[in-house]
Amino acid sequence: MPNDELSAGFTGTPTEPPTGVRKVAKTATDAVSREANAVVFGATDHPYTATGLALTVALAFAIGYVMGRSSVDNGRSYWR
Repeated sequence: MPNDELSAGFTGTPTEPPTGVRKVAKTATDAVSREANAVVFGATDHPYTATGLALTVALAFAIGYVMGRSSVDNGRSYWR
């Protein structure tokens, strides 16, 4: 005898809406999700632009890393 009633657990919404920190966290999570989806859709529409931007950002980080490592004091003085 088939049972048409779903009893797999809680599938509704909470009776009380989130407040305080939970509300802020949910709002932030929703915003990040929307922005991530926008980036994905933009990248699928313009794959060459997305690839170029990703390579530019990676190159900028690499240059910054190398410049930062070269500016670290290594204990030697240039004036001695």
